[in-house]
Amino acid sequence: MWGRREEPEISEVLDQRRPSNVEAMAQQHRKNVSNKGLTGASALTVRQSIFPIILVTTLFFLWGFAYGLLDVLNAKFQTSLNITAAKAGGLQGAYFGAYLVGPPTYSGWLVRRFGYRWTFITGLCIYGVGALMFWPSAVYRSFGGFCGSLFIVGSGLSTLETSANPFIATCGPPRLSEFRLELSQSFQAIGSVMAPLLASRVFFTNTDPNDLSKVQWTYLGIAAFVFCLAVVFYFSPIPEVTDADMALQAEQCSNLTGYQDKPLRKQYKLFFGVAAQFCYVGAQVGVASQFIKYAVESANISEAAASDRYAIGQGLFALGRFAAAGAMMFMKPRYILMVFMTMIMIFIAAAMGVYGNAGIAMLSLVLFFESAIFPTIFTLSIRGLGRHTKRGSSWIVASVCGGALFPALTGLVADTKSYHVAMCVPLVGFLVAFAFPIFLNTYYAKELDGFRETKIGYTDADGTIGDVAHDERRLSAIGEKETYLKEVEV
Repeated sequence: MWGRREEPEISEVLDQRRPSNVEAMAQQHRKNVSNKGLTGASALTVRQSIFPIILVTTLFFLWGFAYGLLDVLNAKFQTSLNITAAKAGGLQGAYFGAYLVGPPTYSGWLVRRFGYRWTFITGLCIYGVGALMFWPSAVYRSFGGFCGSLFIVGSGLSTLETSANPFIATCGPPRLSEFRLELSQSFQAIGSVMAPLLASRVFFTNTDPNDLSKVQWTYLGIAAFVFCLAVVFYFSPIPEVTDADMALQAEQCSNLTGYQDKPLRKQYKLFFGVAAQFCYVGAQVGVASQFIKYAVESANISEAAASDRYAIGQGLFALGRFAAAGAMMFMKPRYILMVFMTMIMIFIAAAMGVYGNAGIAMLSLVLFFESAIFPTIFTLSIRGLGRHTKRGSSWIVASVCGGALFPALTGLVADTKSYHVAMCVPLVGFLVAFAFPIFLNTYYAKELDGFRETKIGYTDADGTIGDVAHDERRLSAIGEKETYLKEVEV
């Protein structure tokens, strides 16, 4: 169901002819690819993967910008339509609820059936349609239309994430997987910071609170840009990394990782990763959605001043991603996940008991250490999935729907108690996510470190390690040496 038959059996993978990474780069413009077929992309070098990674990183910036802009545009709609706080929670439910529907069904099926290119294009088109739907929603001032538009936008972005996250993680040397995704998602964080700043200082300066015309034109501009980007992806060279390629790569690393092919139902690390990601994203969105109200309560400042503090917190979040990416060059990702989650637990607990500017500082530090968690959980969870990589990735993306649950619960506690006490809801979510790095460091250290140590995608005197051409040259050299030794003996 939904592309399950598109996953190869390990025997199918090992019996195939192995293309070289040169062939993978030569066939980047093909419009379709079989998920059961080898493409040679399992041994791409850093140089070969740079351009497609830069291109896909623009998508991370795009939906970071979209997410940051949505908060501002949602506020405009709430003011203009006089939407209550309870209904405002429904807006987030519509956006994050799309993640529950898309990745496990049509998005996951698309990426396995047609490959990354067509999934990118489909996600961009869905996103563009959702952006266009805001125009009639604004004309008729319809709350239901607004929720529907947000759901479509969320569907498009979840489709993009279903393809972009695993593509970045698998396109290039496997030992750099966590670094690549962390660095690419750093630009998503930059987009999230830039969007509200541009919205408040460029898009919506000196406007009537009840005037939605600029909102309409803003979304129209977004839709036009997104559709143009879909055309760019249609013509751009993008190597396809199939589940067969990932199965071959996992087999090649087995001497370091202890990898053994297993059915999906026995991929326990994946299931724990999905639960951890669900709770983490929910807790992250819960903190973000209440940050401004928390700051007002904590330091008795205006909402405008609290918004400025939140902008600082978002800047720390972006800075934290770059810092984590740099740290991954010399520190094991499983350790970074453990350290960052530990710091989150410390500072979220402190934020519950500390008032004034110190309390805001504690919550801002939570945002800083949140930065590395999503991409690191993602990449560590799909390590060693082999032929199940794309389906497992779609499940982890689906867990983003936790963002639809936790903000409502956090707001409910805040209404009955206080915003400081309400931080106990994200604390519970972070606690579940905190158990994941403990689990990894206890039971999966050898497997994760093995992928970290592999040299696949790097070059030596015989070419690119892990590539079929490299293996052929190595075997040829061994054969020539044996022939020479026999001649010397004679």
